[in-house]
Amino acid sequence: MDLILLGSSALIENTVESVCKKLKSVVDTPIVLFPGSELQICTEADAILFLSLISGRNPEYLIGKQVLSAPLIQQSRLETIPTGYMLFDGGHITAAQYVTQSIPLPHNKPDLAVATALAGTMMGMSCIYMDAGSGAKQRIDLSVVQAVKSHVNPFLMVGGGFKSPEAIQNAWDAGADMVIIGTIVEENPGFLDELFK
Repeated sequence: MDLILLGSSALIENTVESVCKKLKSVVDTPIVLFPGSELQICTEADAILFLSLISGRNPEYLIGKQVLSAPLIQQSRLETIPTGYMLFDGGHITAAQYVTQSIPLPHNKPDLAVATALAGTMMGMSCIYMDAGSGAKQRIDLSVVQAVKSHVNPFLMVGGGFKSPEAIQNAWDAGADMVIIGTIVEENPGFLDELFK
């Protein structure tokens, strides 16, 4: 396990700090915030994905939330990772889609994905995170991952709907630098043991 992403599109109560402290007490793995809002900034973490929802058209998630969080992040001294977040159709409405009121990119349209990722890199994003969302019923098509990787240089993260070691390996083979898993671990904690055999 390379790192733990901590955050949520929507929280009923803000438990980010307490969860981060608990994780720090049991693992040595770096904890990187994957925040849904400025309320999820936690100084206990090691770094933060400074996200801009580049696939959306809601200005609040393109720059609004970033303006609110920038002074807090500067005060926290968290390592900041400029990240272009691209939300893809995962076969159902995700919390991220609902909260941001954005239309996800099609999971199988390489040209749209490449143009979006290129725009993010031209704006200085050092990381691109392509996500089909929590509990995705369909993953981002491997041809889309391959196309984006062949046109952009930043670190490429891919997530949403990975439920087997083979699917994860296929994403790596297609060009992902990191594959994000979440729901499968919540549903089956033993999956990590299976993955690291």
